[in-house]
Amino acid sequence: MIFKLLRAVGSLLVVLIGCNQAWAADLNLPFGIELGGYTTARVQQNRHGRAEAALDEVSFILRWDSQQRVKLFAEIELEQPMHWAEGSAFKTTDSYVDIERLYGDYVFNDQLVVRGGRFLTPIGRWNQLHASPLVWTTSRPVATSQLFPMALNGLMLHGVKPFNDAGLEYSVFAETLKDQREDLHEIKFRNTRGARAMYTGLADIGMTYMEFDEKEFIHRDYRMLSADFFKVYQGWEFSGEAFFRKDKQTHESSGGGYLQAVAPLGYQWFAVGRLETFNASGAETVERGVLGLTWRFKQNQLFKIEYAGGHQENPHMPSGVLTSIAILF
Repeated sequence: MIFKLLRAVGSLLVVLIGCNQAWAADLNLPFGIELGGYTTARVQQNRHGRAEAALDEVSFILRWDSQQRVKLFAEIELEQPMHWAEGSAFKTTDSYVDIERLYGDYVFNDQLVVRGGRFLTPIGRWNQLHASPLVWTTSRPVATSQLFPMALNGLMLHGVKPFNDAGLEYSVFAETLKDQREDLHEIKFRNTRGARAMYTGLADIGMTYMEFDEKEFIHRDYRMLSADFFKVYQGWEFSGEAFFRKDKQTHESSGGGYLQAVAPLGYQWFAVGRLETFNASGAETVERGVLGLTWRFKQNQLFKIEYAGGHQENPHMPSGVLTSIAILF
């Protein structure tokens, strides 16, 4: 099994290094379009299961700025183009193309921007920084992916009001079209609307209020309130998010959150620790701890290794050893 894991790591390393070299040169696209993206290779040994490895995604990002009022943005993602599980060969048949983001901004000024299209739901920090080269761990806090719609198709008004050495950011958003594709295991959220405000200064402190429907076996109509913070102090980084939601009809509550700390170790190595909790509707609360190391061996390339574990087993909270390489190009 160790040999297979090493072989999987080596294969994925070759793929990623080749991908990065291929995109190292500047691309001169017409009409001033900028092209970038990111990709991630992951290997993990589940605590009570099989080893697996995957090229999780290859994401392409396109930007266009009119230098006046109009800006366009697109993120098109090839999901899991390669996957391997212990006892089987590499698979490529489960991959598919997903439109992660596709929107346009009309900028009146810094205090008022109108956005239309498909965009990430402006809640918390992790959901808006979800790209693997921008986060410290391979695993994602489960509360940031299972409690609310991670993206929506609709309209948003947002902006920032500066004052002294701080600022107040806001956004008001509403869904107007259903999702273009529903994955097999995706929670079906609908009719999302809400507002967010965030203070940026000595620390970043944000709050979001949302309402949305969940259309699974039982129809639920939720109200959700979340809070998040981010603080850097002497090279250390502290962050956290908390979510609380309640069904309007049954008054059943659910939620979760996490606290995370990142400590610099020198030579671009960082220690990461995180505590998580998650409570789905009609289920017991589960908890997980994550301890890991991250090496930023280049400015746009990260190597991550971590152990995730807890007393309870949950399909949304895998435990074991996870490692990955993330590249921004």
